[in-house]
Amino acid sequence: MGNIYYQYIDVTDYGPFITKLILGLPKSVTAGALNKDQFSVFVRVLDKNGNTVQLPKNFLEKDKLWPSEGYRIVTDAYPSDMQGSRKEEGTFVTLELKYGPIYKCSSAIASNPRDINGHGSYTVHDYTITQISAIETADGSILSGCIFDRCAGTFNPKRERFHHGASSVGMRYGYFVPQLKGSDSGKHPLIVFLHGAGEGGFDTAVPYTGNKVTTFSEPYAQEIFGGAFVLVPQCDTMWLDDGSHQYGDSGISMYTEDLKTTIDEFVSAYSDAIDMDRIYVGGDSNGGFMTMRMLMSYPDYFAAGFPICEAMLDARITEEDIEHLKQIPLWFTHGKADPVVAPDRYVVPTYQRLLAAGARNCHFTFWDEILDLYTGWDTPDGKPFKYFDHFAWIPMFNDACTTDYDGSPVTLDGRETTIFHWIAAQKKQ
Repeated sequence: MGNIYYQYIDVTDYGPFITKLILGLPKSVTAGALNKDQFSVFVRVLDKNGNTVQLPKNFLEKDKLWPSEGYRIVTDAYPSDMQGSRKEEGTFVTLELKYGPIYKCSSAIASNPRDINGHGSYTVHDYTITQISAIETADGSILSGCIFDRCAGTFNPKRERFHHGASSVGMRYGYFVPQLKGSDSGKHPLIVFLHGAGEGGFDTAVPYTGNKVTTFSEPYAQEIFGGAFVLVPQCDTMWLDDGSHQYGDSGISMYTEDLKTTIDEFVSAYSDAIDMDRIYVGGDSNGGFMTMRMLMSYPDYFAAGFPICEAMLDARITEEDIEHLKQIPLWFTHGKADPVVAPDRYVVPTYQRLLAAGARNCHFTFWDEILDLYTGWDTPDGKPFKYFDHFAWIPMFNDACTTDYDGSPVTLDGRETTIFHWIAAQKKQ
């Protein structure tokens, strides 16, 4: 039987990745005795039945499946504590790994390519870490030939900030409660975020970690909002489901009433702390559709909306809807080359109709392309990694939306602003 190891997961712009492995050594070692070439790391990604996961070659070629197994690249090795924090000496060794969209087997979740919804779920990662060269211990003895193949636990600190619950209608959700001090008796905003199609299903952590919704729980975002609750509901299929369980453009969702009930019950549970005049709703793609649906169905409830690559067909938005929507502060985000939700059929005509109707607080950041400018993924040619142009939520979660449809800066009280600051300033009139 081999030695134990721990996995460390970080939630990134592209979802959760296993970024470190923490090995439990039989003896203490110093930093000077370690280097990245002393270990070989092999992994098999398994489903809950213990079978190797078959994954698509890429986002578009979903019919080309490959077994998810292979070697991970080690970039650093150092003594640490049990959760991977660097030390000068210790009985744990952390291996930092290459990870990201171009590195096989580094993602902590996988989607079922044969499922129409493409729901993601956390997978089991079965590692075998082999020591391939000798290591001198702190007491002068030599370690050699150690094998680490027993996972003793997983650390996912951003996921662990969130709790899980379910409403009386059976809708599951993840939620974050701000760190409120005992003397803080004021009211705080609520951010409702609605997931994309791939984050539906039954793994309740996926809607807030499959994309970086955890950003709203980060200290800098919490400071902007003055301490915000975050609610991330999950539907079984997709928000676009009108009862047919198929994608379509009917503009109707079978989940509209259940979602409103879920929000109402959550607000009621924290009625002493949530400001009813500062409830914001946003979502990406399938969730962008549902953002529009909720704003259209309950135009007097939300203080602002931030739909991202939204999939509400403009033809399904009536003139009466426009009259309601123009009164709601809105900030749209979309990619110009989005091949999934064509902006000319969805967001562009809706935005133009809102302006023509007299909307006074409506903004639209329209990205030429979606590049990795925040995480630092490396590519063989040294250029920034280019995301699929549907992924307009990535700059939004990095608070990088600052410009309007015409390229001019969005302003708030006469000063240039970002989307987070703008959302936080909105209050229901």
